[in-house]
Amino acid sequence: MYSFAYYRPASLGEARALLGQIEEASLLAGGQTLIPTLKQRLASPDAVIDLKGIGALAAIERKGEALVIGALARHAAVAASPVVREAIPALAALADGIGDPQVRNRGTLGGSIANNDPAADYPAALLGLGATVTTCERSIPADNFFTGLFATDLEPDEIVTAVSFPIPRRAAYVKFPNPASRFAIVGVFVAETAAGVRVAVTGAAPCVFRLPPAEAALARAFAPESLDGLSIAADGLNSDIHAVAAYRAHLVAVMARRAVRQALA
Repeated sequence: MYSFAYYRPASLGEARALLGQIEEASLLAGGQTLIPTLKQRLASPDAVIDLKGIGALAAIERKGEALVIGALARHAAVAASPVVREAIPALAALADGIGDPQVRNRGTLGGSIANNDPAADYPAALLGLGATVTTCERSIPADNFFTGLFATDLEPDEIVTAVSFPIPRRAAYVKFPNPASRFAIVGVFVAETAAGVRVAVTGAAPCVFRLPPAEAALARAFAPESLDGLSIAADGLNSDIHAVAAYRAHLVAVMARRAVRQALA
């Protein structure tokens, strides 16, 4: 690990000021990606700005027909929150399936989506529910937030503060997990929202994506049988030691049908 300065601001304003003053700074939320990256000397920032002292960014509350979760809310807190369990049970279940207890008690919502790992679970929830990401500067619809492999629409000096999830009529998330890491080899989030049916896929490609053919079929009839015959092209999907692209394409259709069945249950 290279040497760096360490800061723990007590407010969002202080964190933003530090970002403006330091040329090469990394933000630390839960540290599940940043700390291993530093230890392996894959990053060498001049400073690490630890956001955990900003308690207001960990709030979880319902605001009308939306569930608003602070960027520093830990996965375990989202999974256990009565507010989340009542408003969007699928989101609580998703959080409860991330990693292991150690990861869930350290990792954060904001850190996960800002990192945008192609096999992460939260991006599927944001895209599947049509969520909005709030930063210190603006609001970004989930459809515009995730832009590519480990890439988002965030500017270098922009800090995620919260995510607003519209409360769906029903929703479910089902994944085929890597048995060691619990990352999604393929995960599918299905939601029937006020704006229509949304289906988001993670783990299968370099970036989370929506599945329009499945959305159209489920809009006609929200039932697993509507997805019978759904065919996913393997072109552009991930292929690695865990699963080849063709297998991932097959899993997308299987996980989608399971997610619809779970949402109805």
